[in-house]
Amino acid sequence: MNRITAAALAGAALVALSTAPVSAQTVSDYPETRATDTSETIFGQQIADPYRWLENDVRSDAEVANWVEAQNVVTDAYLEQLPGTEWFKEELAKLIDYERFGIPTKAGDRYFYSYNSGLMNQSQYFVRDGWSGEGRLLIDPNTWSADNATALADTAPSKSGDYLAYAIQDGGSDWRTIKVLDVATGEEMSDEIRWAKFTGISWLGDEGFFYSRFPETEEGQDFQSLNYNQKVYFHRLGTPQSEDQLVYETPQFKEQGHGLGVTDDGRWAFISSSTGTDNRNELRVIDLENRADGSWQTRDIVTGFENEWSPIASTGDTVYFMTNKDAPRYRIVRADLTQPTLEWEEVVPQGDNPISGASIIGDRLVVEFMQDASSRAVYYDLDGNRTGELDLPGIGSIAGFGGEPGDSETFYSFTSFNQPGAIYRLDVDTGETQVFAEPEVAFSPDDYRVEQVFYSSKDGTRVPMFIVRGKDSTGPAPTLLYGYGGFNISLTPSFAATRLAWLKAGGTFALANIRGGGEYGKEWHDAGRLNNKQNVFDDFIAAGEYLKAEGYTTPEGLAIQGGSNGGLLVGAVTNQRPDLVDAANAAVGVMDMLRFDRWTAGRYWVDDYGYPDREADFAVLRAYSPYHNIRSGVDYPAMLVTTADTDDRVVPGHSFKYTAALQAADAGDEPHLIRIETRAGHGSGKPTDKVIDEYGDILAFLAYHTGLKVPPAE
Repeated sequence: MNRITAAALAGAALVALSTAPVSAQTVSDYPETRATDTSETIFGQQIADPYRWLENDVRSDAEVANWVEAQNVVTDAYLEQLPGTEWFKEELAKLIDYERFGIPTKAGDRYFYSYNSGLMNQSQYFVRDGWSGEGRLLIDPNTWSADNATALADTAPSKSGDYLAYAIQDGGSDWRTIKVLDVATGEEMSDEIRWAKFTGISWLGDEGFFYSRFPETEEGQDFQSLNYNQKVYFHRLGTPQSEDQLVYETPQFKEQGHGLGVTDDGRWAFISSSTGTDNRNELRVIDLENRADGSWQTRDIVTGFENEWSPIASTGDTVYFMTNKDAPRYRIVRADLTQPTLEWEEVVPQGDNPISGASIIGDRLVVEFMQDASSRAVYYDLDGNRTGELDLPGIGSIAGFGGEPGDSETFYSFTSFNQPGAIYRLDVDTGETQVFAEPEVAFSPDDYRVEQVFYSSKDGTRVPMFIVRGKDSTGPAPTLLYGYGGFNISLTPSFAATRLAWLKAGGTFALANIRGGGEYGKEWHDAGRLNNKQNVFDDFIAAGEYLKAEGYTTPEGLAIQGGSNGGLLVGAVTNQRPDLVDAANAAVGVMDMLRFDRWTAGRYWVDDYGYPDREADFAVLRAYSPYHNIRSGVDYPAMLVTTADTDDRVVPGHSFKYTAALQAADAGDEPHLIRIETRAGHGSGKPTDKVIDEYGDILAFLAYHTGLKVPPAE
């Protein structure tokens, strides 16, 4: 485990460490945390914030750094003596050790894809020259840093496949550096883009590419300052970033974010603008074929942030879009963009199941639907006539279907809870599929069964939940319940070695598709955001009650887990129903709902959470904010909070403050610990060895406190 050392902080004031022995059942002494009298009056309420100093950046505040070190000392000592720690780490290493391929991207005659032989810390990136060509290594991120915490974050081949733009992520941060390779030689070119963030990379032929960036931050504020004034630029290949052309900005509306995508035929460039995370955007188009004097003249397609509009593909003058305008479960429309007044023609109407994606491959539309949180793919001709459906092996999730009109092939993946992602090549003319990559794993998928149940929430709403357990399991078993519930994000069946390790130990895994996600379209999302946020917690609580009442889990065997918005979920539910929960892992959670909008990307989340400086929203946020609702004098379950020092999505101060408040409260004898990783961020780009180490600790903690009997380590 890579940790901050006290020696590196010489001269700083030390935080007192406990010298008492640490029991595997209780932690009698937590590190001392300084509490201040910081408070403020907000809408007539006195709001205490005694641990606000823990918001400071660990890299620049010695007192915070020492607090992190002190907490890790206690947490490490506790976790190292748990009986299941070594077994879980050994098992995770076995389960992750299988070949993994990414879905290929075709450009020109070349095929690009990622590859991991099994335990590589970072996946490599390969190219084939022609379908029958041998894979050739282009990028190996494992050589980029000594701790393997520098990752390949994104890739984009040029139209011909002669060049590859790729983004580098360091230490888990959301900031990106973009570079370019000559694909034929594998040599790195002189191009380098900095301060890119929340951006795609979209090529204009082979001339160069579009990207989005923010202004350079003040020194020392890379990981905390708010992200405003995002702009779209065009970078011409072989030129310095200082010569990049500004394509689009809205200086009068600094809160708007902008991204640009070019249609596969190179005819149109669409600029999507949004103010938050609520999938409501404005849309502008640049006619790349008829632009005068090299200008980037935009035309408004959709104005007003009322609905979601996503371009799918263009066939000459006609462009297809996916939208939830007048269709909360989405529909597909098209329009001739050369006409002075656009007329929207419906191609695929809204149905009972929400549309989750679409593409045009060859001469047909491939439309992905979500049916009770599981995937379907249906074929249509370009006029919207249904022509068939992709045959899938069962409950699971599909992804891919990249390509363009006129292509004869596309690639997609299928995965489920007991099935790692297999990748298939689809002939769109015949409908035939062939395996591109099918993993060979150290377990039999048939040893586990996936079922779906429906339960009633507090207000009677019917909520789906997946339950995964051994095929011969019939009685109650310690159960790990996972949830998210926000930002229109749907949780669908997918494979994770971390979940399978829990199953192999004899546990049950459950995933609740609670409101706030997108499993049933806009209405499901709206029912779990803003002043409806309590529905999310009620749904999750009802899932736990169902698992206990129906005998899936043991009376004292319910563990809950969630990350990011799901970390907020775990914190809020633990506050509201500590009696229901037996162990909890709140990962990289949003824990201070009165100040979340003050750092990095936090300001975007007001679409889901509301504005802390508006009285009506404040009242809702104050009612469930995990940091502000810890109840002293109540026995809390065992809690392991996890975060990382370089998380610039949900800054670690959220987790620091919540943990300090929980440890200071009279909250019972169960341990309330925090595990803080270094050189890691919100989750993406984390090297395999850190994943194994972290999840080995988490699973051992949850197992011990739910009574899951873990086999001895080999």
